[in-house]
Amino acid sequence: MTMIDTPPAQSQATFPQQIGPRRQNAVNWLGLWTLTAKEVRRFVKVYFQTIVAPVVTTLMFLAIFVLAIGRASLDVGGVPFSQFLAPGLVMMAMTQNAFANTSSSLIIAKVQGNIVDVLMPPLSALELTVAFALGGVIRGLVVGIAVTLAMACFVHLPIIHPLVILYHGVMACLMLSLLGMIGGIWADKFDHMAAVTNFIVTPLSFLSGTFYSIDRLPEGFHLFALANPFFYMIDGFRYGFIGHADGSLGIGALVVGLADLFLGLVAFRMFQTGYKLKA
Repeated sequence: MTMIDTPPAQSQATFPQQIGPRRQNAVNWLGLWTLTAKEVRRFVKVYFQTIVAPVVTTLMFLAIFVLAIGRASLDVGGVPFSQFLAPGLVMMAMTQNAFANTSSSLIIAKVQGNIVDVLMPPLSALELTVAFALGGVIRGLVVGIAVTLAMACFVHLPIIHPLVILYHGVMACLMLSLLGMIGGIWADKFDHMAAVTNFIVTPLSFLSGTFYSIDRLPEGFHLFALANPFFYMIDGFRYGFIGHADGSLGIGALVVGLADLFLGLVAFRMFQTGYKLKA
């Protein structure tokens, strides 16, 4: 009688189904830091366009408005017009660059087809949202510091409430960074992104009291300004420099915080569902 060889019993050990590093619900700090650093290096590499150019543009705004209006010795809130105008211009430069950083990064990645390089690494939707948002915030703050230092050579800018300045500066950059992220994910081409800039960001910025006090507006426009979240971030930021605010600081801080929370949830949900990101 011949013996038939039987194969050895299969091992009960199973192989992990997930390819790549296992998350185990932990934060991927290395990936988060890497993506944030990539977003920062992206604008630092072309600093002449992303940092120097906003400084020159803001100084031109200052010169034009001061020469056109400032000669009338106009005071706003008990301070010279140039001193009232300067914080608004700084905030405008910060927010515009925070928006540009995230929106351009995402729309370019989508158009060029390399968005997959961001989606494939083991990064959660929350980590992607935080990393892109931090890149925009850092660019906005860097531009804000550069513009403030340049403007201080021409306008006296006392720092009365530094914590108020810091809060509104960071929260405003975060708001526009998240808005740019949402726009960049939603847009299919550069024309769509230009529409967001021209019909949402620019009107809300110019109608937010950047160049004037809303107390001088007619009743209808005054109510519109109070409904504009951009007004509160500029008003609070200005208060930190000159000690004068057109609206309630408490309500303004709450509105800015809630707006950031809402936009953050929208951006997170877009990454989580792969909206216009995954085939």
